[in-house]
Amino acid sequence: MYDLHDIVEMKKPHACQTNRWEIIRMGADIKIKCVNCGHIVMMTRREFEKKLKKVLEKNAEKE
Repeated sequence: MYDLHDIVEMKKPHACQTNRWEIIRMGADIKIKCVNCGHIVMMTRREFEKKLKKVLEKNAEKE
């Protein structure tokens, strides 16, 4: 599963040619930020789960 500040990979890469996104807000909507260019995208949780490919890095601060 995914959590706040995890780095995730989506099914389609971003226009800047990277596919690493950081989750910066969670709720009914999820806000993700491109690790490379800083572009922020907000989508519904259902849409996010449909487009999510895998979690690359778990948040280390949680431990």
